[in-house]
Amino acid sequence: MLSVNPADGAVLSVLYGTDAMRAVIGERAFIGQMLAVEAALARAQARLGIIPEEAATAIAEVASIEKLDLPALARATRNTGYPVVGLVKQLSLLAGTEAGRWTHWGATTQDIMDTAIVLQLREAFALLGADLDRLNQALARQAREHRGLVMAGRTHLQHALPVTFGYKCAIWLSPLITMRERLDQLLPRLLKVQFGGAAGTLASLGGRGLEVAEALAEELGLAMPDAPWHVARDTMAEAVCFLGLLTGALSKLATDVMLLMQSEVAEVFEPHAPGRGGSSTMPQKRNPIACEYVLAQARGVHALVPQMLGAMAVDQERGTGPWQAEPLALPQAFTLAHGALAQAVTIAEGLTVDGARMRRNLDASGGLIMAEAVMMALAELIGRGTAHDAVHHACDVALADSIPLAEALRRDECISAALDEAAIARLTEPANYLGATDAFIDRVLQRLDP
Repeated sequence: MLSVNPADGAVLSVLYGTDAMRAVIGERAFIGQMLAVEAALARAQARLGIIPEEAATAIAEVASIEKLDLPALARATRNTGYPVVGLVKQLSLLAGTEAGRWTHWGATTQDIMDTAIVLQLREAFALLGADLDRLNQALARQAREHRGLVMAGRTHLQHALPVTFGYKCAIWLSPLITMRERLDQLLPRLLKVQFGGAAGTLASLGGRGLEVAEALAEELGLAMPDAPWHVARDTMAEAVCFLGLLTGALSKLATDVMLLMQSEVAEVFEPHAPGRGGSSTMPQKRNPIACEYVLAQARGVHALVPQMLGAMAVDQERGTGPWQAEPLALPQAFTLAHGALAQAVTIAEGLTVDGARMRRNLDASGGLIMAEAVMMALAELIGRGTAHDAVHHACDVALADSIPLAEALRRDECISAALDEAAIARLTEPANYLGATDAFIDRVLQRLDP
């Protein structure tokens, strides 16, 4: 099979997604999980006395993808439009004439496919949850280590007020803690069996439909829904919307690191290895390659969210198109999201932080970054409006004469009459104007390790 999506190619796949996620969300895993559902259904029905125990044992023993003729399954799928008919036919033949006639008893195609996808998503979210925990712990370590490292805070890409790098890491971390909370809240809604039969009524099983559904859920370790959800696709859409939020939060981290890596800034860097992020023509380059692929994969996920939302408009009791669009989006979204998360873990665990450069950049404006601190202190003495105008004028003088703000403040008679040398020195030191940064860091870390 020729690859069209770079995430599945022999070469480019190393940049998009992860092998671990492809192993649980890919087509081979999907077929394997459909077989697992068929085997669990047989076991559940045998336990309830609906089908013979010997039949269930025989079905379960042959429910292995290694036993399937995949080319034949592909041909059958092309003919029927779904893989389950061909899969059940092969499974029945493998189980033998007597046992095979009990295969897929009372079920319909979508029951098997939807429940198989839920089993895939259980494994996929386990991967995401583990790496999200790893990322959060790495950012927490960075926040603790650098909580006192003063740097320029920037708004509109310009110096605004001093912050600390630890505070910046806490700001990256806070929404990612929320993502972990969202994931824990999402899973109980998602991990539910789908078993409704041809139109969701389980009429084929007479009065025992609910028993079978509950027994199947128990076999698979899934919850029992209040009603079949074959035409209610909100949880599938929610799963991908969650990925959109997660990769959006990762994009914030990647964007900041990429900007901090600029040659003119050079305060924080991705972890470096020989040749990593290199250029084919410029030997000096250390490009923010991990950040770039966080952003690229996030954009890929975000493009797939509307597709999943659109697939919610399912007609009547079986969709004619919307449901069939989900497989084009869902596996790809999980692959790209895990790829973005893996790149973010690489960034967070190996950040190189240049504190000396941060201080040089902080001082590059000659103290102008402290204008608000001076204005607020002066306002208490001479009024806010007057203080604002005086400090604004001092900033203009500092820029025009290329002198530090402290010198411009001392030259201004209005300001120097209210603030002595010691006060001006104190007010123009960035480390003295960090507000509640320490408290905010502590509050974020407390959420991670309460």
